[in-house]
Amino acid sequence: MQRQDRSGTAQHVRGGASEMVRRILAVLAIPASLFSTAHDVAAQGAFPARAVRVIVPFPPGGGTDIISRTVAQKLNETWGQPVIIDNRGGANGIIGTDLGAKAKPDGYALLVVIATHAINPSLYRKLPYDTAADFVPITLMAQYPFILTIHPSVPARTVREFIALAKTKPGQLSYASSGNGSGPHLGFELFKSTAKIDVVHVPYKGAGPANVDLIAGQVQAMFNNFLAAMPQIKGGKLRVLAVTSDKRSAVMPELPTLAESGLARCDVTGWYALLAPAGTPREIVSKVHGDVAGALRAPAVHSRLSNEGAEPVGSTPEQFAAFLRAEIQKWARVIRDAKVTPETL
Repeated sequence: MQRQDRSGTAQHVRGGASEMVRRILAVLAIPASLFSTAHDVAAQGAFPARAVRVIVPFPPGGGTDIISRTVAQKLNETWGQPVIIDNRGGANGIIGTDLGAKAKPDGYALLVVIATHAINPSLYRKLPYDTAADFVPITLMAQYPFILTIHPSVPARTVREFIALAKTKPGQLSYASSGNGSGPHLGFELFKSTAKIDVVHVPYKGAGPANVDLIAGQVQAMFNNFLAAMPQIKGGKLRVLAVTSDKRSAVMPELPTLAESGLARCDVTGWYALLAPAGTPREIVSKVHGDVAGALRAPAVHSRLSNEGAEPVGSTPEQFAAFLRAEIQKWARVIRDAKVTPETL
């Protein structure tokens, strides 16, 4: 059983994805410092001299939007210039990412990406941008585990009870995701195959609208994140059953992992990162990295993210490039092993 795709995703394709992944990995092996132009940064004056736009390729209300606004507010204070969030949701992040790829490489347009940036090359033979060559890595901002959340009307208090319920109602329960091919989608598919249950996938244009329908009871479950779901959990609008990381979260240490609930090898974590268009001068990339890393260390920002289940990182551009290579390889294996194809999305 499969419901209509609500993500607005562009046409899925079948072959050629593995060749795209190989090309991307080759480009990402080049040091980020080489992705700079011969711009005379000094001649441009101190950066930033005007407002900076941060493109978020997902709708407002989700974890990506929350962390972007939290960091942007601190950068606003640091730079003394407006840092404007530009939400461009749709097509599993492809629409906003393409906008970021085609932005002027002067530092005044930045792009926030999540795990889908590493997933899409294995799902699409042709993207409107080159995942590696069209961007300069700046930093991995934060990592976070997903949490298995359900609507309170679902008569389950544990993962085992949810699995047992799903087995009595094959194809009758549904789960939301932030889009076809997203981390929550593929993570829940791994959960389904491990638990041997049949739960219908309902994709949305982002975590925000997915949570709206989950809270309304239109869907019954979702691999969520603390950042977006904690207010609803505290308000009793959602029930949380487990964390998807390999260890318990400091935010809710009483919450078991999926492994502790009997599902080994079902670890799924998400992340938020920052990119710039290819050709952005090295000096600007270095400054943005330093200021974003500083923002993540700021007590108010660090506390906000940590309290919501996200672990601030602030890695160097080279470290993030290596991380992205590993993520692309990991998700390519997951998609291949789970036999995820356009027909199953």
